[in-house]
Amino acid sequence: MIPANKASKQPRFIPFGYKLMITYMVFIIIPVIAIGYFSHSMYEDSIRVQTRSNIQGTLLQMKDNIEYKLSDVERISNMLYEDYSLITQLRIYEKGWDTYERTTKIVRPKFSIAVNATSLNIAMYIFLANESFPEIYHGNFLQERPDLLERNYNLYHLSRIEDKVWHRNFPAEQFGETMSWQRVERDEDFGRISLLRRLVDSQNPLDLNEIGFMRFSVRIDELFQGLDYSKIGEGSALVIEDEYGRVLYQSGVLPEGEAHGEESSHLYLTIQESVGQSWAMTAYVPMTVMEQDSAKVRMFILLICMLCLIVFTFAGMFISRYFSIRMNKIVYVLNAFREGELHKRMGYRGKDEFGQIAAALNEMGRDIDHLIEQVYMTQIEKKEAELESLQAQINPHFLYNTLSSISRLAQFGEIEKLQRMVLDLAKFYRLSLNEGRTVIPIRSELEQVQAYMNIQTTKFGDAVSIFYDIDPSIIKYDTIKLILQPFIENALEHAWFGNSIHITVSGKLHGEDIIFKIIDDGTGMSLDKIKQIFDPVEGLNTGYGIRNVNSRIQLHYGSKYGVSIGSRPGIGTTVQIVIPAWREK
Repeated sequence: MIPANKASKQPRFIPFGYKLMITYMVFIIIPVIAIGYFSHSMYEDSIRVQTRSNIQGTLLQMKDNIEYKLSDVERISNMLYEDYSLITQLRIYEKGWDTYERTTKIVRPKFSIAVNATSLNIAMYIFLANESFPEIYHGNFLQERPDLLERNYNLYHLSRIEDKVWHRNFPAEQFGETMSWQRVERDEDFGRISLLRRLVDSQNPLDLNEIGFMRFSVRIDELFQGLDYSKIGEGSALVIEDEYGRVLYQSGVLPEGEAHGEESSHLYLTIQESVGQSWAMTAYVPMTVMEQDSAKVRMFILLICMLCLIVFTFAGMFISRYFSIRMNKIVYVLNAFREGELHKRMGYRGKDEFGQIAAALNEMGRDIDHLIEQVYMTQIEKKEAELESLQAQINPHFLYNTLSSISRLAQFGEIEKLQRMVLDLAKFYRLSLNEGRTVIPIRSELEQVQAYMNIQTTKFGDAVSIFYDIDPSIIKYDTIKLILQPFIENALEHAWFGNSIHITVSGKLHGEDIIFKIIDDGTGMSLDKIKQIFDPVEGLNTGYGIRNVNSRIQLHYGSKYGVSIGSRPGIGTTVQIVIPAWREK
């Protein structure tokens, strides 16, 4: 038996396996049930939307087919309506041989061409106000048989229809637009419909005179041949109604008691499209078709959900404990350490094995972070020492040259120049020392350049000239000291030839950088010479001051900043210095 005091010291916590199963039950099984329910609801809505979209597309195809045939008949009417030569002949009221020739050689051929210029079986009736043209017709006017007149025409006088209601009520003429589809005369008996349109004399557009009337009778089953209810589903129906709600054509059968045009959302999905100018095409799709599909999907989703629940339940019982949330936390912290984010910590406070791992990882992160900080501070100190060393290497060289010049002035007794040079030298070193600071304001750097140039103009007089082009907005920023003077000194020592030399110092703000340029009109240098200057091996005895400034800038600001040189022999040299626009505290 285990002693009571030892048993009481053992940590008490819920085993990891139970924790994993409880989490699994909450975050896996419940979402599966919710997903199954919402999937079914969304699928039912999707079926409705998809069915409506598919039927809408089918109806648009049917609509295009019908409107194509309607426009084909209207095109035939336009052939006669817009034929100016035909209208001209119909205006001539002469009888005799001329009328016979016009009828047989001009008028009748145009009518024959028009009635046969389509694939539809059209029966055409022409009524002319000019009674000098003889009537030509087949059959009896009162007992017409349009089915026997297909692809042919009858020519009547307009007086035959002047008392007809459909002619008297025909809309007022608007040139090129007035036409109407109606069932007139015996159209309904023979399952037909007619396009009615005037023939007008357009010689005076403000006074359109009716010189005739046209009627193009078409079989309804031929006009609506593409209208088939089976294309949208069994049990469906398609109905075409005119502007007065009268049924022109129907494909399929609706149950008794279902009125056309009424919304029957409990039994049918109703979709409507306009056809032509004023007709309506309505599709009735029974809801039972969609409900059958919905029931199949409902059963399928239910089976899938049940299968997922069974599989997930058994899988959760045997999944390794190492795939727990705590293990993911450990992996996350380790990845953060690998990426350099050593401030990441684990907040797990349990007494089990994960608590011990978390404590060890947190302690390791603190130790590594502290070690890196120590190394970083050491590197900073080394970098500052390098900067001080480079700075110390510049000043003695300039001081030696200046003291040599002072010595020559004293030798020749030029006391005034000697005094100015000593004062400028003192000012230069006062600004250069700057209480031991490496970073100085740009204003002070420019004052150093000016003090240096005062010394040079004292030595050389008007042979040396300098021009300043400084953007006032850069004055407020800081720079490391002595980055301009070495290049001016280099130009005076190595680029000067002839009687004089001109130097330009510019400073501009470019985005988040400051760009200085020192431009001279001296001897210039070759590309190989420039490459040699920046090569630490080949340029060991050449361009020391240039490399010095470039190294100090990159040590302080980074490798993206520094010095670049552009030059052409015999033309001059441009030195560009780029530093960031910083104000250091």
